[in-house]
Amino acid sequence: MVDEQTKTVAVCEVGRLIPGRGVAALLPDGRQVAIFRTTDDEFFAISNIDPFARAAVLSRGIIGDANGVPMVTSPLLKQRFDLSTGKCLDDESVVIRTYPVSVADGTVYITL
Repeated sequence: MVDEQTKTVAVCEVGRLIPGRGVAALLPDGRQVAIFRTTDDEFFAISNIDPFARAAVLSRGIIGDANGVPMVTSPLLKQRFDLSTGKCLDDESVVIRTYPVSVADGTVYITL
């Protein structure tokens, strides 16, 4: 359900996100989002669609960092995406959508 005032969607309980991994979620409008919790307990959300493979797989990617930049590596073609900006670290002409993430009262929210 979307809070119309803030345009936020409750996605899941924080405890359901394992540090160092991602999960996929379906937004009310049908878009897929990949949500990540880093081992530093930071939360990020990006489009789940890999623009190179055209598949909904980024939530299954390996997260880490590249020179201090939090990133995810696609499990298919191995392109790396900056979790903060959505920029592809291997092809700067490609950018995927990012979503602001907040945590309140043990729940993860995404702003549309």
